[in-house]
Order: sequence, then C-alpha cells, then structure tokens
Amino acid sequence: VQLQASGGGLVQAGGSLRLSCAASGRTFSNYAKGWFRQAPGLEREPVALMDWSGSSTYYADSVKGRFTISRDNAKDTVYLQMNSLKPEDTAVYYCAARNGYCSGYGCRYPYLGQGTLVTVSS
Repeated sequence: VQLQASGGGLVQAGGSLRLSCAASGRTFSNYAKGWFRQAPGLEREPVALMDWSGSSTYYADSVKGRFTISRDNAKDTVYLQMNSLKPEDTAVYYCAARNGYCSGYGCRYPYLGQGTLVTVSS
C-alpha cells in the first residue's frame, strides 16, 4: 500500500510547482486526502486537505491564495498546485489519506506517503 508523491524540485522564489500523488496497492479514491510538509527542525504541518468529493477543503493560512489542492478520483490521484513560492515553503511535502475528512492542525492522516523535496531559492 503506497502513496507516492512526485513533482518536487528546486525553484526560484515566485515560481510554481505541481505536486502529484498516486495510490498503488489499494484504492483511496473515497478517502479524504491532503498534503503535509515538514521543514528542517519543525513539526510536520498540514498544508491543504480535501474531502473525498472535493467539496470541502482546508488550507493553512500561510498558503491561502497561493496553493490549490485538487483530486481526480478516477485516477486515485491528488495534486497540489503551488504558485508564488517563497523560500519559507521549502520542506519535504507528503501526501496522505484518511478515512473520513478532518481539517485542521490536529488531524491525523494515517496513510502517509513518501515525501518529495521542494526547495525554493531566494
């Protein structure tokens, strides 16, 4: 059972990246999905979360207006479009899934995929 994130890389401040996360081994198409990130020395934090239907979303205040989460349940894939990137967005980004939507900092998404590193240079 895997969630595999991809699309990270090195980008200059102000640039854009699109992360993708595909499921394998089982289906998460009817699960809530989201993106978390962890910067060096800091706790992992939720960045963007979405319920299975796409009708409910959560964004961390620090990314509102710049990041957009979306999903394609037919492909069992979740995306994170990141625009206007800032150096403080530098972190390892993880996709995750949960049976039942939960939004906010204290929510645990137990199915956590491998991360992808995003580095934003100033």
